[in-house]
Amino acid sequence: MRLLIIGTLGGQIGAASQIAMQKGAKVQQAETVDRALEQLRAGQGADLIMVDVGADIARLVTSLDSERIALPVIACGTANDSQAAVRAIKAGAKEYVPLPPDADLIAAVLHAVSDEPSTIVHGDPGMAEVIKMADQVAPSEASVLITGASGTGKEMMARHLHAKSRRKDQAFVAVNCAAIPENLLESELFGHEKGAFTGAVARRIGKFEEASGGTLLLDEISEMDPRLQAKLLRAVQEREIDRVGGTKPVKVDVRIIATSNRNLQEEVANGTFREDLYFRLNVVNLAMPSLARRNQDIPLLAQHFVAKYSEANQIDERPISEAAMAKLKSHAWPGNVRELENAIHRAVILATGSEIGPETIMVSGDAGAPASAGISDADAETAALVGRTVADVERDLIIDTLHHCLGNRTHAANILGISIRTLRNKLRQYSQEGFTVPQPGEAGAAPAP
Repeated sequence: MRLLIIGTLGGQIGAASQIAMQKGAKVQQAETVDRALEQLRAGQGADLIMVDVGADIARLVTSLDSERIALPVIACGTANDSQAAVRAIKAGAKEYVPLPPDADLIAAVLHAVSDEPSTIVHGDPGMAEVIKMADQVAPSEASVLITGASGTGKEMMARHLHAKSRRKDQAFVAVNCAAIPENLLESELFGHEKGAFTGAVARRIGKFEEASGGTLLLDEISEMDPRLQAKLLRAVQEREIDRVGGTKPVKVDVRIIATSNRNLQEEVANGTFREDLYFRLNVVNLAMPSLARRNQDIPLLAQHFVAKYSEANQIDERPISEAAMAKLKSHAWPGNVRELENAIHRAVILATGSEIGPETIMVSGDAGAPASAGISDADAETAALVGRTVADVERDLIIDTLHHCLGNRTHAANILGISIRTLRNKLRQYSQEGFTVPQPGEAGAAPAP
């Protein structure tokens, strides 16, 4: 957990940083917003910013957004300054932490934005074999390609590899290749010089340099444009990169982990992925099994998520009833662990009795009228589609999936098998057409007619 404090370290904000360090955070400090931005552009990455409420928070948030530096901002100020707290939230701060600092509150804030834990919950023998191989290769410098369907835990495995590697005390930097527009991904990876393109207001260090000495995760690498694949190949082979607009190469020292939910051998055969890059990345392949192939883990994972979301929502932890567990075990889980996690999150929120009952477990296939006598469920579902346009069916599928994922765009895109960019374009279109699009955290509402 990397924390950037903006403000003088004298007084209460200094005490907050001390508490953060006691909780295991690595703390950097900048006295001004300008200095903080300089540090971030220079590759001194952070996972969270805590800023004195007296600083220009609006300018900080605007600068972060315009330069595509995605970091949560937490404002800090004296407990009796309510107006300053309101101004900070309106300016874009995610939270307001009163000073003097409370150790439990600081710990809760750090926990809320900290990296996902690298411990993988499992008991299934098949999953145990994958983890055994991961533990064998983790101390090496070999590139690793993690493959598997969406929701199987590929990023979790990448973090596990980093935590078991010789680089564990250095940075772990993740780049979602599907979530960044093609014309910006090169700059995101390799950085740029001031004036290299419109909006390049200052030199910006890319993810390769930010991760130097540590691990760089290239998530969903199959979404990368072939032109950029050639530059990535050079970076992997030569261990050097060229900033956009730069005049000389920059040496980097990173361990590469890549993930893909597609069959990259097929992508190579289709000409959409470079064969030489595939062989460079696929020194070791870890194939993540679907949840259907590790069904012994369903009870363990379900209990884990019940504990996680009961604590997160400040709800008393309830046991899962036998009927609810039977329903969980019988479902196919096409969205894998991510789908199970979302289902348990909903169940924790919706449960009202002493147990989590089957009525709170909402999974795909529950909705809709029962099939007519003598007609199979599959035939009934097909019959219900007749007379509808492909665009209408696609829209309902996308919006229903988004509801299912509590409005989480990335999760929905993974389940649907489309890029986050395509999903966002579709949702923008549906909003313009007057349909209700779920926002993050929303679930259960039906799409507008």
